Amino acid sequence: MTNIEEIIMNRRSVRKFNDKPITDTELSAIVEAGRWAPTGGNCQTVHFFVITNKDVLAILRLRVKEAFSEMELSDDQYISIRNSIKLAKQGNYVYDYNAPVLVVVANRRGYPNAMADSACAIQNMMLTAESMGIGSCWINQLHWLDENHSVRDYLETLGLGSDETICGAVALGNYDGTHARKPRMGMKVDYVK
Repeated sequence: MTNIEEIIMNRRSVRKFNDKPITDTELSAIVEAGRWAPTGGNCQTVHFFVITNKDVLAILRLRVKEAFSEMELSDDQYISIRNSIKLAKQGNYVYDYNAPVLVVVANRRGYPNAMADSACAIQNMMLTAESMGIGSCWINQLHWLDENHSVRDYLETLGLGSDETICGAVALGNYDGTHARKPRMGMKVDYVK
């Protein structure tokens, strides 16, 4: 197996981080890997917000928790959204697992490849983090709250354009304790020859 295959097979979502900071060199390499992701038609419209400021992260955590706590539960909601609402209503919800770094990924609103291009960038960052022994977790909550005024207005003060949509984020940090590598089942594949 090649090194990249090992990295792909070994990467898992980390949801428990310690306080040891990621170095500027490591963070720069991770973000740079995202910047070099493929984009449809080579449009390169992905926009990254690399947040390391503890106060900014705390404000964003509070706004996300408040936004979910104000939402109503319904039986037809996606299970992760339901869980976010339930935990937020209980008051103990931290959507980014207290990661010391959050890279918010946005793209042009209405651009047909916005999500695909952003997903490629996030995957590049997560694989690069794994190659360095740094934990990562894909974060969807900001995407789900893209139209929430409190969350969106705050992100616009950080540079999000009114013509942009939040496609996702990646939490980054050093593992807190042993990083469990649970086995995966794999996805269904049919070969048509």
